Amino acid sequence: MVLERQGDAIRFHPTLLDLAAHYHFEPRAAAVARGNEKGRVERAIRYIRDNFFAGRQWNTLYELNAQADAWCLGISSDRRCPENYEMTVREAFEQERPHLLPLPDNPFDTRECQQVRAAKTPYVRFDLNDYSIPHALVKSTLTVSACLKKVRIIDGNKEVAGHQRSFSKGEQIEDEKHINALWLAKTNAKEHRGQHRISHACEQASLFLQQSIERGHVLKATLRKLNQLLDDYGQHEFAQAMVEAMNKQVPYCEAMQQILERRRDEKQQPPPIAVTLPDKVKGYSVKAAKLSDYDRLSHSGDDDED
Repeated sequence: MVLERQGDAIRFHPTLLDLAAHYHFEPRAAAVARGNEKGRVERAIRYIRDNFFAGRQWNTLYELNAQADAWCLGISSDRRCPENYEMTVREAFEQERPHLLPLPDNPFDTRECQQVRAAKTPYVRFDLNDYSIPHALVKSTLTVSACLKKVRIIDGNKEVAGHQRSFSKGEQIEDEKHINALWLAKTNAKEHRGQHRISHACEQASLFLQQSIERGHVLKATLRKLNQLLDDYGQHEFAQAMVEAMNKQVPYCEAMQQILERRRDEKQQPPPIAVTLPDKVKGYSVKAAKLSDYDRLSHSGDDDED
């Protein structure tokens, strides 16, 4: 926290000075390479390492912090005071409490703030993870304000996105509203192979997906279910069922499945057998040829023989 030292003149980090002003204490720097001057601090760190962390297990940072709070208020406070073994740390603190300044009503703001630049995709990178933003803010400079639980993304004075913070690496944290809004703004975009297949299977697919999203359905899950129905029943039956679902104003995967099953029962056909295909060929769509074209070719051949 010491940025610069010239003899006895010390320049502290501005954040440390703000913290000292908030809680009314004076920071003091130890001499260079003189660890013995802060032995009390080092002993406290060793005590925590040996008595709290040793053998402890936890799954999340929130769980660890909860265990730390319980340990500080329990075992740590009930130990004997190092300077007076006739009382506990808790009893010593209660004796000192009347002589201490009260804590301010508002705690010090410990959130991390960082300027970030959105690239060509609707994400910003913070702490080795990517967080989604509204697509309209691509190529913008934004501010990330993060605490232990939440990551807030701010444009000017307005919060444009909020995510639960991840302490992993390489994660892509998305808000489904951002993904849906991007799709609605670019309904003819073909970024997703599954969406490309559905749009080729039926002319009303774009309208079906748009109405499904507007009614609160998740695009990713909808596309996954529709592609499975397309694999099971084929393009012709799939297109007929989607047209019927749109005519009945029920743009849902469940409605599509009921229509397909009803049409199968009416034709007395067996249930579809799932065929596993490689992903690289699922995107191909083969259009049925018109038999009249072959008739014209055959007639043309007869004319040439005459």
